[in-house]
Amino acid sequence: MPIAGNPPRPAHPRRSRTAARGVAGLTALALVGAPAACQLPSADRGTGRSAQASQEAAARPGQDTIGDPYVPGAGNAGYDVQHYGLKLAITPDGAQELDGTAEITATATQRLPSFNLDLAGLRVSQVTVDGAAAQQRQEGEELTVSPAKPVEKGARFTVVVRYSGTPRAVNDPILGRYGWIRTPDGVFVACQPSGAHTWFPSNDHPSDKATFDFEITVPEGLTAIANGEPASPLNTGGGTPSGGPEAPHSPGAEQSPAVTPISARRSTTTKWRVTEPMATYLATVTVGRFSVATSRTPGGVTNISAVDPTLPGADLNAFQAKNAEITDELARRFGPFPFSSTGGIADNAEVGFALETQNRPVYGAYDLDESLLAHELAHQWFGDSVSVTRWKDIWLNEGFATYAEWLWLEKSGGQTVQSKFDELYAGSGNRELWDVPPGNPGRTQMFARSVYDRGGMTLHALRMKVGDDAFFRILQTWAKERRHSSGTTEQFIEVAERVSGQKLRTLFDDWLYKRGRPSR
Repeated sequence: MPIAGNPPRPAHPRRSRTAARGVAGLTALALVGAPAACQLPSADRGTGRSAQASQEAAARPGQDTIGDPYVPGAGNAGYDVQHYGLKLAITPDGAQELDGTAEITATATQRLPSFNLDLAGLRVSQVTVDGAAAQQRQEGEELTVSPAKPVEKGARFTVVVRYSGTPRAVNDPILGRYGWIRTPDGVFVACQPSGAHTWFPSNDHPSDKATFDFEITVPEGLTAIANGEPASPLNTGGGTPSGGPEAPHSPGAEQSPAVTPISARRSTTTKWRVTEPMATYLATVTVGRFSVATSRTPGGVTNISAVDPTLPGADLNAFQAKNAEITDELARRFGPFPFSSTGGIADNAEVGFALETQNRPVYGAYDLDESLLAHELAHQWFGDSVSVTRWKDIWLNEGFATYAEWLWLEKSGGQTVQSKFDELYAGSGNRELWDVPPGNPGRTQMFARSVYDRGGMTLHALRMKVGDDAFFRILQTWAKERRHSSGTTEQFIEVAERVSGQKLRTLFDDWLYKRGRPSR
């Protein structure tokens, strides 16, 4: 992936489901991106009532929805998932691309004569609850399960769903195309904000995180890369498997041999395990022909990266090395890396965004750039480990990751964070920046420029107010106290005030919830 110096910045960058700005460096890496949609939301703090009343009416909490107006109908009430065990046979060029079994372990938070799972466009052949056959009904994007006897409140139960079909990408008029996306040799899976239920039954909302096991069978010649770490030898196209996390590691990356073409319908199976809780939209099972590298960062974090060798100028070793360097630098800023492995997946996918899939972000068929890698890897702390409780607080993901871009750029000898803040603050034609309150931008603007840039500026305004020492202690405290859980803006403000010893509500109100340029 050749690195360009400074490609033109799009009018409305979307960086996590994003496009990033170019920056010099990494001789084999750069990124260009896609515009985000624009529509002004209400500035009503915390609810956005006037702009979102109809959405909220359609998304009130109930058995078949968690009640988040940014993703109407997504999520379900009545239970808390602890674990997904997914057995998936994926045949990308087959008449039926997916044959799956999902074993879901959950705890009932209320008595459940029936309950719902999110699932779209796939056929269900059988459902059991605790080993007994259950009745099931599919309607729209909901799978309603009625067990042989009600699940009592507090009980731990296991649901097994057997299903099949060909998942379809989500084509949302506001949020664009995401989910299960076909590539020339496989599939690219990136599901923000609610595309996971297009390929497995789930409670598809980031407020319900769980651990995962993947058992993925693909035609011989293809490689399946998922989250977490391999629990079995990683097949890399019929060649010698790359070193796993416990294998000996040289200072450089271990590159797999070239992938051979599919010549028969033989198959290979790979297992991956995710031991830290993960939001459903962060799950991926990206399949294709990949070169894979496994090593450790200088700081000791397992580093697994994969590159489609058909990408022009693809350099696996450069990609792997930069993932390691950025991971360790961000750990110095934000605290220990929150997961058991880092890395990335660069695939020949025709998409206009990258996504912070847990452990290793996914990048589509465009040039990569260091600031993009910094953005997506920063999400491992802010968005993946600490997830949003509701999507209205998405600035907690995107503003933080954007600020990490600026920190990385400054560290690399480029523009300083203060200069970036000053440039944005003084810039003309920034109406979107000041008219869209990032603390509750509305569904139509959840990937707007304001969420990213004004979100990042909010953090810098906080830094200028409390000083460097308190500022970085605030970020590290937030990452530590909310590790592997979720959070809200109100909770972040509480941490900021507690750590700094200052009253900060007016600052956050001005920067997150009001229209217009805040005073400095």
